[in-house]
Amino acid sequence: MADLRTSFAGITSPNPFWLASAPPTDKAYNVRRAFQAGWGGVIWKTLGEDPPVVNVSSRYGSLNYNGSRMMGLNNIELISDRPLAVNIAEIKQVKKEYPDRAVVVSLMVPCVEDSWKAILPIVEETGADGVELNFGCPHGMSERNMGAAVGQVPEYVEMVTRWCKQYTRMPVIVKLTPNITNILMPAHAAKRGGADAVSLINTIQSVIGVDLDQMAPMPVVGGKGTHGGYCGPAVKPIALRMIGEIARDPEMAGMPISGIGGIGSWRDAAEFLAMGSTTLQVCTAAMHYGFRIVDDMIDGLSAWMDQKGYTDIPSLSGQAIPKFVNWNKLNLKFKTIAEINQDACVSCGLCHIACEDTSHQAIAKSLINGERHYDVIEEECVGCNLCAHVCPIDGCITMQPQPVEEELTWPEHPNNPNRVTVES
Repeated sequence: MADLRTSFAGITSPNPFWLASAPPTDKAYNVRRAFQAGWGGVIWKTLGEDPPVVNVSSRYGSLNYNGSRMMGLNNIELISDRPLAVNIAEIKQVKKEYPDRAVVVSLMVPCVEDSWKAILPIVEETGADGVELNFGCPHGMSERNMGAAVGQVPEYVEMVTRWCKQYTRMPVIVKLTPNITNILMPAHAAKRGGADAVSLINTIQSVIGVDLDQMAPMPVVGGKGTHGGYCGPAVKPIALRMIGEIARDPEMAGMPISGIGGIGSWRDAAEFLAMGSTTLQVCTAAMHYGFRIVDDMIDGLSAWMDQKGYTDIPSLSGQAIPKFVNWNKLNLKFKTIAEINQDACVSCGLCHIACEDTSHQAIAKSLINGERHYDVIEEECVGCNLCAHVCPIDGCITMQPQPVEEELTWPEHPNNPNRVTVES
């Protein structure tokens, strides 16, 4: 079987599946249950200075879509509301009980050198494997000039990272905020500061919905609401893009990446690894289905890797990066045409409606023996894939690549005013 053991910034674990810093890693009870279920590591829920923060009730809001619950999860919970000494004692005990698992501690203290200098030795004494700097929390703590308020300023990211590298021997992982226009700016800053690795994405600023009876954003707390952090399956595409941006950037070459954002299956895990991750952090899926979900992810990823010939995590990590290019590197001569499998078609007409109303009028409707029939008008089809996406029957509509004799990208295209002439 494929070897799922990982080495991440010098931190080893039996598999790449770690629980992210969040409610599931808030205390020893949860973490022990997670390790018993088979998780390879945890990021302990973010610790701060005493006295601890005060959380509110309610804390979560869910985006339910088309019968599926928790497609997106919004939370307004802050960092750990338990005393620092209690957390430190539990971390030390858990690491002693599970020496083969990765135990990383998430930290967030004021953007003051003395605050970081004070807390790092306390954490190091626990025997933890590393620290993750929480530069991403988008609510509550950012109003106190922590979390995303630091992560959105590259100079602060570099400064705090440098402090931490100065005051601890532990690997320093910088958790990046997605609430920024260019993820490479804080990533570069983390590297300049000496970070051993980066993790992303943290949650996205959001309002999950509005309670139209109370006329307040959800979740409602005493008649009022606020923005929170958005996570779950709905954020996966954003996470994959940002991870890929870092993985393909020459300045970030060799920087280990811990992927976060909507991972809930072995397939999600494989995609994150292919885009450059070396470990995987999970939260919403565990909160939705429980810790045993890791069994399916481990078994599924291992079986798929065996089938594809990937022997270990390094052999898979980053495999999609060479093909993750800017738009202007795509071949403008490449073309696909939709093909309808008439034996599978249920004549629902969704493909025709979508194409006729909102695309290129490339699917014709007719009656054959009194029954609706749909055909692709090949000369009108631009290969946009919309019909295949709206079709309710898997494999009924497929996109067929057409023969390509040459490659033409935008820099060489005649319509480009800054055309680059390629000499033969």
